[in-house]
Amino acid sequence: MAASTRAQVMSLYRMLLTESGRFPSYNYRTYAVRRVRDAFRANRKVEDPKAVERLMVEGRQTLALIKRQVSIGKMYETQKNVVDD
Repeated sequence: MAASTRAQVMSLYRMLLTESGRFPSYNYRTYAVRRVRDAFRANRKVEDPKAVERLMVEGRQTLALIKRQVSIGKMYETQKNVVDD
């Protein structure tokens, strides 16, 4: 993987984790963070440039989905749980 591609992948990973951490609900937040980490670990060994690009497109779509869900979740916040900060 080229250095610029690796930097883009790491940037996308950080953005996904950051946005996943913004879910108001503890359950959604931990689920989203776990799914992001698991997906990146599962595809760690991918070297094919076309496969990497396809995964990057999927990651960007997932980021957009998480952003939408976070904004919707903030519109309809519920009572905080004990585990919520």
